[in-house]
Amino acid sequence: MKETRTPFTAVENIYTPRQRYVLLVCSILALAGLMLFGLAQYLTAFLAAAILFVVFRPWWVALVHRRRWNRRLVTIGILLVTVVVLVVPFYALSSLLLDRLVTFAKNPEQILTVVHKIEAATGFKVAEQLNVRELLLQGGAKVSGWLPTLASSALNFLVIVGLMLFTMYYLFMQETYFLLGLHRYLPFRNETLTELGESLKNNVNANVLGQVLVALVQSILTGLTLWIFGVPDALFWGVVAFFMAFLPVLGTPLVWGPAALYQFSQGHNGQAIGILLVGVIVIINVDNLLRIMLAKRMGDIHPLVTLVGLVLGVEIFGLIGLVVGPLLVSYFLVLMEVFRRENRLRREEMAK
Repeated sequence: MKETRTPFTAVENIYTPRQRYVLLVCSILALAGLMLFGLAQYLTAFLAAAILFVVFRPWWVALVHRRRWNRRLVTIGILLVTVVVLVVPFYALSSLLLDRLVTFAKNPEQILTVVHKIEAATGFKVAEQLNVRELLLQGGAKVSGWLPTLASSALNFLVIVGLMLFTMYYLFMQETYFLLGLHRYLPFRNETLTELGESLKNNVNANVLGQVLVALVQSILTGLTLWIFGVPDALFWGVVAFFMAFLPVLGTPLVWGPAALYQFSQGHNGQAIGILLVGVIVIINVDNLLRIMLAKRMGDIHPLVTLVGLVLGVEIFGLIGLVVGPLLVSYFLVLMEVFRRENRLRREEMAK
């Protein structure tokens, strides 16, 4: 039987094996870069999914690997906990704050009264009444104009949350294949992967769990301070302070600062000064000191790594950079140590 040959069988490829290898690597990197560019606006979802995978993995190991529970049910339970603990409170608080902001913006007389009382108490003219009224009316119109944008942002938020939950589902359901894939495709030795995994676990423990503890302590201190100094709705604003504590730089001063101004406007100067003193001396410094102490104790992370990582991460990734930033710095240091070790081994091999 005569063998059939395609026209391309006899055509000689113009590339050498090395050139084909280099072009293959370049093609993979180019496609990976294109995918990252296309998914850049959803990068937060994948990062959050990876971080939550590390946070909840001890639960997963305890329930699935040790107690032999159904992995699908455990995964769904973890997703429900994520929604209840993270998404629902954030959405509810955002709605409450937006409602109050719109109410204040549409009723400028309340704010004008506060401004006049502050001027009377301090002797400092903030602005003329007409200018303040115009600014408030413009602010009310702007806040009302934000509503369609906020609706669009809420839709985008839901897409990111959905993508995050979807990614988490498959990370847990296909945990074995995911971890084997990391070992197979990452260009590191097993001991290096172990170091990187340990660094990831330490950073997540120190910066996720640590940040939650810091925010909780700050919110309790803020709520107690406002309650002691007679600010209305101290419990509500304490809850708001918990979420504000996650914001870099601004944080809880967004809560106790306006509270102090409110007390000034009501003529309670001593209470207002008390709020400012507690806020500046205690609440702000709790954030700085406790975060570094927890990073050192929970993850054995050097304070300088935490500080540099927070500045770097927030600048690049925003809020989630509180975790990703220190992780990047830790990975850089780990890889520098790996590079030093590999060079030493190569020198020893060449000396033989």
